[in-house]
Amino acid sequence: MNDLRQAGLAPTRAARPPGGGATQAAASLGFALVQLDVTVVNVALPRLGVDLSAGIAGLQWIVDGYALVLAVTLLIGGFLGDRFGARRMYLLGLAVFALGSALCGAAPSTVALVAARTIQGIGAAIMLPCSLSLINHATQHDPPLRLRAVGLWTACGSIGLAAGPLVGGLLLAAGSWRLIFLVNLPVCLVAALFGLRAPETPREQEGQGFDPLGQVLAILALGGLTGAVIEMHPLGPGHPAVLGLLALAFVAGPLFVAVERRSAAPLLPLGLFTSRVFSTAVVYGAVANVTLYGMMFVLSLYLQRVRGFDGPVLGLAYLPLTATFVAVNLVNARMVRLFGSRACMVGGFLMDALGFALLLPLGPDSPYWMALPAFVLIPAGMGTGIPAMIGAMLGSVERARSGVAAAVTNAARQAGGAMGVAVFGTLAGPDLVGGLHAAAATSVVLLVATAGAVWAFLPRRAGVR
Repeated sequence: MNDLRQAGLAPTRAARPPGGGATQAAASLGFALVQLDVTVVNVALPRLGVDLSAGIAGLQWIVDGYALVLAVTLLIGGFLGDRFGARRMYLLGLAVFALGSALCGAAPSTVALVAARTIQGIGAAIMLPCSLSLINHATQHDPPLRLRAVGLWTACGSIGLAAGPLVGGLLLAAGSWRLIFLVNLPVCLVAALFGLRAPETPREQEGQGFDPLGQVLAILALGGLTGAVIEMHPLGPGHPAVLGLLALAFVAGPLFVAVERRSAAPLLPLGLFTSRVFSTAVVYGAVANVTLYGMMFVLSLYLQRVRGFDGPVLGLAYLPLTATFVAVNLVNARMVRLFGSRACMVGGFLMDALGFALLLPLGPDSPYWMALPAFVLIPAGMGTGIPAMIGAMLGSVERARSGVAAAVTNAARQAGGAMGVAVFGTLAGPDLVGGLHAAAATSVVLLVATAGAVWAFLPRRAGVR
């Protein structure tokens, strides 16, 4: 029976480790905050434009500044958590995020708000990998415990992501757009109180260096690529700024790999990618966010501009996504034990593909109920596949590297999300209905192709240690 439990094939009755509840609460609240601030700003853009006299470019950077900084600094957050302790760095990230939120709420201008959003992104980049590392250590690398904890962590993040439009709409109806940012402060306080009770993780050996050149090159490579994709839609692919950002990414990327190969203390241990499970998990996570973030962006435009939904009504329209995300994530651990990570990852993406395909019949006058099957299947597929992917990824690396492994995976996901919004936004164009169909068809192709690759490359019990 012990052997079966170690393989994840039999139920386990292991007690929650000391401090596991506090760790789960702190990590889940932090992830919910990180995801909430990805989408909560969208409904406030018209009022921000009026109050701050912001043009289209300014509004775009209010949204994209957070996601871009989050994507390019996640590797640093994972390194810091592994080097100095995930709890200590999680609390630091929470404090930085709270500071950024307070500055956002007090911002007198567009420039000040964009700068404050970048501070939020830095705090989120420290919190995110450290929260997952805390969970991995608190569950003592036990696969069933870890799967349940990751499922709850993912469910809370899904609530934050899907609830962003609803929360933003309700706060706008209650008062100023500044409340959208200031509401983070009490949540940060509660998360910090739980974090103080969480056990600290082991730190890497004191001789581990910092690799500053790797830090800079990682920021330049990821920042250049993500920034180019973001700016390609408003400026055009031939604009000098876009070409310059692409050139920066193509130069910095290979240099980063070369530096990491020679570094005695690399920011990104390239040996992680010798694991087929880890490499596949990175690709899987990126594709998931390309399709989910990109389609949420296009769907929001469709529901607002074509169907006339606004504010709280738009948020309520997304409630089926939120509810399904939570329900599926909470039972994901049992599904993975029964069917294995590979089957859950493949089945999740095929479910997603069916959900996106059901968006193809939608037209300018389609009733809301026609979208409901897709609004159930899409989060059900993500809720089935993503926690299984994260559990497999964590099980494929040593515990001492869980922070940086989580950072790499989440950096790929955040960069994928930014690219999804940029590319799918371009597909939308002036014809939102045709853009919705093009984005849905593109998502179906990406999801089915990735599902096939996962089935071909992953063992059935992928990542179980």
